[in-house]
Amino acid sequence: MRALAILALITLPIGAAAQDMAERLNDYPTEARADYVFGCMASNGTTQDMLRRCSCSIDVIASILPYEKYVQAETVLSLRQGSGERISLFRSAASSNTMVADLRRAQAEAEIVCFN
Repeated sequence: MRALAILALITLPIGAAAQDMAERLNDYPTEARADYVFGCMASNGTTQDMLRRCSCSIDVIASILPYEKYVQAETVLSLRQGSGERISLFRSAASSNTMVADLRRAQAEAEIVCFN
């Protein structure tokens, strides 16, 4: 009986840590993952192989970049496509450049893992 109590105490933090890690790695909503896969397939082809590769790609990106940072970087990229004085802030700000660079690194890793 005492061994079971000790075992429960030992495994509790590990289980909680594993659950926390799983939640962190799966913080992308399903619609965000699907949107990425649809866009990827539209660019690369609508084959079963591309479905597998594009799904792999967003999984790799999600394992590297938390969803909040992914959304921020995608927002900056979207705003950079516009024009005007206010938009220039998103092209030159160091924080914006860092966000985009982090996303680009995650995409490059996904490219290596999933498309080679």
